[in-house]
Amino acid sequence: MDANKISLKTIAVSTAAVFLIEAGFRFAVVGKTVFPLPALAIVRCLESVLLVVIVSWLEKGTGAIGLLRPKIMTGFMRGLIWSACFAIAAGILFIILIAIGVNALDFLHGSIPSSWQHIVGFLLVGGVIGPIAEEVFFRGVIYGFFRQWGAVIAIILSTLIFVITHPIGGSIPVTQLVGGIVFALAYEKEQNLMVPITIHCLGNLAIFSLTILI
Repeated sequence: MDANKISLKTIAVSTAAVFLIEAGFRFAVVGKTVFPLPALAIVRCLESVLLVVIVSWLEKGTGAIGLLRPKIMTGFMRGLIWSACFAIAAGILFIILIAIGVNALDFLHGSIPSSWQHIVGFLLVGGVIGPIAEEVFFRGVIYGFFRQWGAVIAIILSTLIFVITHPIGGSIPVTQLVGGIVFALAYEKEQNLMVPITIHCLGNLAIFSLTILI
């Protein structure tokens, strides 16, 4: 498979495309610190499609980011297994933290939607559409570019960029840091972008659901 072989031209064009889309929509919603959910959904969908087109064009196919149609279902199933293992590990860690007097729920950040319509939109955008766009960019393109210097370098740098682009104020970005590492490890191991996409979607849905319920 050609996964993890992204050229400098591809990462440059992809980054420029994402930047221009983000800047354009921020200009369209001047005065707002965050995008309205419908606008955010459009942004992430547009980014996903454009990134796949760019990779297909410059890398002669989506195999360069480990996204091949015949292996989508296999990647989804492998992602379910990774997600189950991750959930078990997170549950054990949660119990340990509670046992030593640390409230693990403090690491969950985010505002709670006020209506069921906003909750559905929140889960759809933050739990499905957003993770797909982020995995195509952060793992498919960015990780794929840095992979030429080794897996360790790629994991560190792609995770660092992932964390930096998810600012949460002065708090420690625990979920982003752990998530970035897990997504990168899963991609490195499976060479199939559907694996980290599945883990990311299920992880976000779980976190957002907890945020809403508590």
